[in-house]
Amino acid sequence: MKVSAVPGVRGFRASGVHCGIKVSDPDLALIVSDRPAAAAGVFTRSTVVGAPVELSRERLRGGRARAVVVNSGVANVAMGERGLRDARRMTDYAAGELGCRPDEVLVASTGVIGEPLPMPKIKRGVAMAAEALSEDGLSAAAEAIRTTDTFAKVASKRIRLAGRMVTVAGIAKGSGMIEPDMATMLSFLISDADATSPYLRGVLRRVCDDTFNRVSVDGETSTSDSVLLMANGASGAARLSAAGGADAERFEGAVHAVAQALAMELARDGEGATKLVKVVVGGAWSAAQARSAARRIANSLLVKTAIFGADPNWGRILQTVGAGRVRLDLASTRIRLCGVTVFRAGASAGPAARKRAAARLAERDEVEIVVELGAGNHSDRVWTCDLSTDYVRINAEYTT
Repeated sequence: MKVSAVPGVRGFRASGVHCGIKVSDPDLALIVSDRPAAAAGVFTRSTVVGAPVELSRERLRGGRARAVVVNSGVANVAMGERGLRDARRMTDYAAGELGCRPDEVLVASTGVIGEPLPMPKIKRGVAMAAEALSEDGLSAAAEAIRTTDTFAKVASKRIRLAGRMVTVAGIAKGSGMIEPDMATMLSFLISDADATSPYLRGVLRRVCDDTFNRVSVDGETSTSDSVLLMANGASGAARLSAAGGADAERFEGAVHAVAQALAMELARDGEGATKLVKVVVGGAWSAAQARSAARRIANSLLVKTAIFGADPNWGRILQTVGAGRVRLDLASTRIRLCGVTVFRAGASAGPAARKRAAARLAERDEVEIVVELGAGNHSDRVWTCDLSTDYVRINAEYTT
């Protein structure tokens, strides 16, 4: 199991416990700020959303929060009024244990759709999690939010703002049903920086668009996708209230670094994945066409299976770009796999290049696909993974 240590963030405590939603693994997490914190969130744009998304979205309009309670194993989606009632009860339980107002508690759930939450277990679990809270508990929380993830995703970054050390740390979960349409998966970011809620909202939107929204495992957006950012000011650094300025740029850069590290781990841990794949598209006619080409390549079943099989089949890449009606100059188009040019000047680069690319694809667990379209000066990039036989097995047996 791959678990990284995360340094404590001043004024925050966290925990992860097993309360019986899942057979044996940790399944309930609690992240708490000891003081009211500025908070922001981005959520799935799906028209089918879980009750926790509805409730957290509503509560974040006030821009403040004290805690987030999260369960894994059951998503609390498509449960009607019962789902909303149970989401509220989760926050009531947490508020009672923490001595704060229920509307200061955010909530998230992940797992199987259409199943009721086992509320007696969750009530017991919240009490256990509150008892287990610790300053270095974020790694335990990362374990508790996993579903089909094979390892917990954690990251952190320390920076200096106006002479004060500030920490940004985060956890995430997600392995399948991954293509952010803000957002994908669950991620919780915390910092001891001081910031206003409007400023945090701007930071989170920009960061998510360039990190979590650049990940795809299988082209599917979840009903429960949520990314939350909380900053409680415990560092004593000056308050950040607007973009621009050295401190604001450093803070946003730290949030970006943590989010990008987590996003890459999500792609690396795609269900059944054996390779992390970075798709880079350049020379596009427009930003929209660059984005479209990168996503088509990242989501192509033919491309993903070719990468799994170490097959340098550039024709599959070229085909999906063309099918997307992306403008290109074929005579100027170039395709590189793991640094080896396999297509250029409108034709194959030859069998020797193909052989070198195949060898690199076979030996590496990180693969880069670079496509230059020769039609303009716009670019984009997406992280994805290969598609293995294990992906089919995992999802064929998900509820059975």
